[in-house]
Amino acid sequence: MGRKPREELEGGVFHVYARGNNKGLIYADDSDRKLYLRLLEGTVRRRQWRLLAYCLMNNHVHLLIETPQANLAVGMQRMHSLYASCFNKRHGRVGHVFQGRYGAIRVKPDEQLWTVAAYVVANPVRSGLCAEAADWPWSSCAAVLGDGGPDWIDRARLFEYVGAAGGDAAQRFAELVRNAGSPAGAGLPEEGTAVGASAAPSC
Repeated sequence: MGRKPREELEGGVFHVYARGNNKGLIYADDSDRKLYLRLLEGTVRRRQWRLLAYCLMNNHVHLLIETPQANLAVGMQRMHSLYASCFNKRHGRVGHVFQGRYGAIRVKPDEQLWTVAAYVVANPVRSGLCAEAADWPWSSCAAVLGDGGPDWIDRARLFEYVGAAGGDAAQRFAELVRNAGSPAGAGLPEEGTAVGASAAPSC
């Protein structure tokens, strides 16, 4: 039996996640992380995605992507294939970098989206890698809550969603991130777990 086709939707928002094969590293050093971000930027621009949040950990990655066109699969498959090829060449290795295909859970454009965005960028805090989410250099948090972030992170679009209930969107998001990084995790799943409309494998 063939694999189930990925859900594709014009205007859909997806929590995308991937982890290393056998839970191994997908980023061995900062050069790998910089390469992944360059490929992500190129894919966001080429596929006209709206990138709402991202976080690169050591053995997994989280992305929150809105797809104006139904092209998530082609973008992710090409990006991860190219990254894996470069990773293997750079480190003199062979074999799979990622464990299977990426996962993608459709997210409702309401409070669920805010929760997922905060969960994504709070991963390093829950893992004990930093005290504040904005301190982690490999996520979108500092760019979103600060000024002068790259234009391929769609801060304005994220704040449209977060601000839909009224009030200051930046302050609301900062509070959500603080709560998501707290020991209680605001009731969120453990670190490395996908968050979305339904249960999903851990990543």
